[in-house]
Amino acid sequence: MSEGARAERVGAELLRELATLLRTEVRDPRVGPVTLQEVRVSRDLAHAKVYFTCFPLDECGEAQEQVLNGSLAAFLRRALSQRVRLRSVPELRFVHDTSVRDGERLSALIDSVAPPREQGDGDS
Repeated sequence: MSEGARAERVGAELLRELATLLRTEVRDPRVGPVTLQEVRVSRDLAHAKVYFTCFPLDECGEAQEQVLNGSLAAFLRRALSQRVRLRSVPELRFVHDTSVRDGERLSALIDSVAPPREQGDGDS
């Protein structure tokens, strides 16, 4: 079994558990509604980057990143150690993922430049 495949499986498990922990265990009022996008675990399983977005406006990302990377990261790592069967739980680093916001901005730009297509054009 390759180390890359193991890192992917561990990342998927951490994603599921972190989403559950954020939804059920975290009571910090500074933590707003965040959506976890992906967890990338290093090959040696020592570090994990947790990519997240904020909805609906995705403008609170930097503030949420600071809160999540503070003492909350240690709390979540400790909680993960009780839920996940790993020799050691990776150190968590939360990263605000702007790809959704960037995609919406690009889509709006394309829509503003491209003329609207009428139904029936091109499929005849």
